Amino acid sequence: MSRTNRLFELIEVLRRHRRPITAVALAQELSVSVRTVYRDVQALVGLGAPIDGEAGLGYVLRPGFFVPPLMFDQDELEALVLGARWVQRQGDPVLAAAAANALAKVAAASPKDLRDRMADTGLWAASQPGETGAASSLHTVRNAIRREEKLLITYCDQSQAETQRVIWPIGLAFFERARVVAAWCELRGSFRHFRADRIRSIAPTGERYPTRRTALVRAWQAEFGLPELDS
Repeated sequence: MSRTNRLFELIEVLRRHRRPITAVALAQELSVSVRTVYRDVQALVGLGAPIDGEAGLGYVLRPGFFVPPLMFDQDELEALVLGARWVQRQGDPVLAAAAANALAKVAAASPKDLRDRMADTGLWAASQPGETGAASSLHTVRNAIRREEKLLITYCDQSQAETQRVIWPIGLAFFERARVVAAWCELRGSFRHFRADRIRSIAPTGERYPTRRTALVRAWQAEFGLPELDS
């Protein structure tokens, strides 16, 4: 690998990590020596890359740094296309349109037109029997997660009993046959999981929940013994 390609790859690795990553970890991921990482980081800083940190503590790339468009290899392109196609099958029209727009932007930002290669990947995201849409609920939940906003829902449980609840949505999980909202439930005073297809009505309250979502996610993970997720 040429040094230029290695520097671009180092930028991409730093871009994937939101928290500082050590030179040792970078060296392992890039299959180079720690000394090479130190030299490459200094070279990037000298070229104007906004990298914070120092040897022994770790490095992090400040947000907003732009690099010129790069060519995608075949595996990267197939991963993008398959992921976007899967999103388009999840019953949320707004998210589906966003996935299509994202692929169009990737194609436009690349040095050569990638639309034909994207269309010919041969990878499809098939619908599963029993998949549920609940499209309006999904869009409302996603907006509430972004805004850390309480929702008022009418929920129908397995026994067909309906209850009205105020929930603090912290995440939305996409399973093959269901979409599940993870939230703090004021009615139960604990974390609960709600299937989107059982939400009979949903409305934003306009009220923010009192605890930051990141703190709620950590508490939810601890309660259910879950590994750290991208929140």
